[in-house]
Amino acid sequence: MDNRGRSRLGFRVASAAAGLACSALVLAGMPVAAGASNPRAVTPTTTPKGPPVPGAPKCQMFPGDNVWNTDISTLPVNKDSATWMAHMAASTTYLHPDFGPDQGGYPYGIPWTVINPKTQPFIHLSFEYGDESDPGPYPFGPNTPIEGDQNASGDRHALMVDPATCVLYELWDAHYVSKRASTAGSGAIWSLNSNALRPAGWTSADAAGLPILPGLLLYQEVLSGKVDHAIRFTAECTDDAFIWPARHEAGSCGADYPPMGARFRLSASFKASDICRAGTPYCAQLAVVITAMQQYGLILADNGSNWFFQGSAFPQWPLTLVNLMKEIPARDFVAVNESCLQVSANSAQASTANCPRG
Repeated sequence: MDNRGRSRLGFRVASAAAGLACSALVLAGMPVAAGASNPRAVTPTTTPKGPPVPGAPKCQMFPGDNVWNTDISTLPVNKDSATWMAHMAASTTYLHPDFGPDQGGYPYGIPWTVINPKTQPFIHLSFEYGDESDPGPYPFGPNTPIEGDQNASGDRHALMVDPATCVLYELWDAHYVSKRASTAGSGAIWSLNSNALRPAGWTSADAAGLPILPGLLLYQEVLSGKVDHAIRFTAECTDDAFIWPARHEAGSCGADYPPMGARFRLSASFKASDICRAGTPYCAQLAVVITAMQQYGLILADNGSNWFFQGSAFPQWPLTLVNLMKEIPARDFVAVNESCLQVSANSAQASTANCPRG
């Protein structure tokens, strides 16, 4: 994501310092009182459990009724689908996995880590966008995996899960200097047991104000034969608006372009056999990814190249599978209308009770 173009025209805190001093803010799914130290985990609800977090078996990747984990295969097509698709060059573009191996170098993708809370120090960082960042502290250190490696430019995302509290910490443009001098562009803290969203107009470590980790395609889950969540992806130019569940916009192209939070679904008629023959290496794994895109779809979460979708950097992906995923045509997607899923404007909880079928 290119945050030089990040819009800050949305909701602003008139005085961040005064607001934090006067009240408790609901920060990314957990109430954090002003001046609070390490945030407490929220007690799990009685909602269905979400997908497990690899490496943190006691934690879920948000509740089972979270919008990321909701099947959208029967939702109606969005009335703006054709217009948005045309302005994303869908007719001539194929999907591009924004991850994969780099022989002799750092693998492409967004790394994340499950920390050891007994040994990992929690620190405070200085934020470029402090008025829309959770103050922390964050379990961030000199050995925390950084997108692109420690010396990289670019987004430099850092994602950390505390397995003891089931809390997700995410940073954009993260730079470790020392316990007292480390910096980041923005930061967000999420309880994996909560559906609460960030305040309207707030960014996160992502341009759409959403969490990153639940939208990453993980090699472990592809190998397991089941991906039961939406996948985050990017568009080159977006509307200067956002729709639920997004909380922030970063566009300047107007209403003919998709807004942050828009959701897209692959045609149910598209099959892995359109790309590879049964028995071909990794064709079965490609089918798992295709099924996920048909059932859970893609959520527009950032600006970047059209139809680039994101996955984890580790473990490294086989190049053959990465190349197969590059043959999924964008023209076989539609934008869906998921507004009927919304239970509350400030919650990522989703319900199909009031949804028509498309």
